[in-house]
Amino acid sequence: MKTMVLAATVLAMTASSALAADMAVNAYKAPPPVAFDPWDIAFGAGVMSDYVFRGVTQSNHKPSVTAYFEPRYNVTKDLQLYVGSSVESISFANRAAAEVDIYGGIRPTFGAFAFDFGVWGYLYPGGTCVDTAAAGLGTLCPGDTGAIALFNGNVMKKDVSFFETYAKVNYTINDNWAVGLNEYYSPNFLNTGAWGNYASITAKYTAPATTFGSSGVGMYVSGEFGRQWLGTSDSFYGTGVAAAGFAGPFPNGIKYADYNTWNIGIGLTYKVFTLDLRYSDSDLSKGDCNAFTSDFRAPLNGSFTNINPGGAGSTWCGATFIAKLSADLTAMTSLK
Repeated sequence: MKTMVLAATVLAMTASSALAADMAVNAYKAPPPVAFDPWDIAFGAGVMSDYVFRGVTQSNHKPSVTAYFEPRYNVTKDLQLYVGSSVESISFANRAAAEVDIYGGIRPTFGAFAFDFGVWGYLYPGGTCVDTAAAGLGTLCPGDTGAIALFNGNVMKKDVSFFETYAKVNYTINDNWAVGLNEYYSPNFLNTGAWGNYASITAKYTAPATTFGSSGVGMYVSGEFGRQWLGTSDSFYGTGVAAAGFAGPFPNGIKYADYNTWNIGIGLTYKVFTLDLRYSDSDLSKGDCNAFTSDFRAPLNGSFTNINPGGAGSTWCGATFIAKLSADLTAMTSLK
């Protein structure tokens, strides 16, 4: 009897195992890995009430338009290579057609630190030599029948193109706060013959995404404080006379004044759009600003300095308000 029971038990277990083997198994299948596309393109455009560069208007305090195009290659998620080009409308004394920027560099990231190293070229095509006398008769643009003479005696080279090398780092403290350091150097700033060095610190507060509820509108507040150091120009910008009570003349070139500049503003964002409202200023005097910018509208108002013996005073380096509306997109995010 025991033998029969044992045999029946073994037979039942064997049948149950066979039945279990025949049942469908609902196994979990992992999704395929997301393909990594290292290429991306950033591009955008904007319009602003004033194009200000390091505290100095580039558009004669008038509106300016800009656009840019930047291909990127992500070697890894923490290392990006890039090149780019941008264009801005300007208003210079030499009547250059526009500012055309060509740049490239590398952006490595280490945790909360984002670095950016590269070279930036500023090109100003279509310029005309600005002399102190009628076309073709001055000493700075001899024989140039297209040369311009300004009423205030300012001069400017036909080509003021130059390049800078730069190093930047941005540290993200948390979801709301970030700070940064920037350093730029040019051996021939604005083709004046003078070297230029610019360093600045930045800070940015990004408001929580729920600040405006579920509207999708974001907000930030940001600011920058920087200092521009400048060397001595070549003889093109030298002075042949000296103002009474001031040093000079400096026929071989003028030592441009170093200056501080700062800006602070608030921005509103919605999808790819940004409205930035900003205040900018510098501590350059009107006289030293005129010597630096060759402002074609600067009046003769007694703004004498060692390097500005003509007395013209420029407001191009003074306080200004800037409103900018821009759209910024990336191919991998905005166009999908």
